[in-house]
Amino acid sequence: MTLILLAIFLTIVACVIAYHLAIWALPVMVAITAAQYAWTAGAGVLMSGFAAIGAALLSMTLVIAVLVFAKSPVLRLVALTGFAVPAMIAGYAFVHGITKNLIDSGVAINLLGGIGGLIIGIAAIAQLNALGESVFSD
Repeated sequence: MTLILLAIFLTIVACVIAYHLAIWALPVMVAITAAQYAWTAGAGVLMSGFAAIGAALLSMTLVIAVLVFAKSPVLRLVALTGFAVPAMIAGYAFVHGITKNLIDSGVAINLLGGIGGLIIGIAAIAQLNALGESVFSD
């Protein structure tokens, strides 16, 4: 009984971690790319980590600055789309990876993955708007 409860708890923890990583997919992917580039350029582990943190913060700052200072709704939509599309892809892949061994129907797997990607994308937009409002509130 204890192992079953532990497995359920660890599954829930893994889903929460994956959800948060999927929401912040753009900064995570930018950070991983910057760390890999710095590592191949000859930087050590510490400097690669600093490059990853700096690149992630720069990508977040850029998107939030566009949202705050841009007056054009089209430019704001482009910034939100650029942030939400990687989150949607990560959400789709997450749900697809979980359900591919549980459901036999390919159509149902793709529908569930699409719904999961849409939910993660909407959550990413909501998180970004909340972060932008809290950082630049008057």
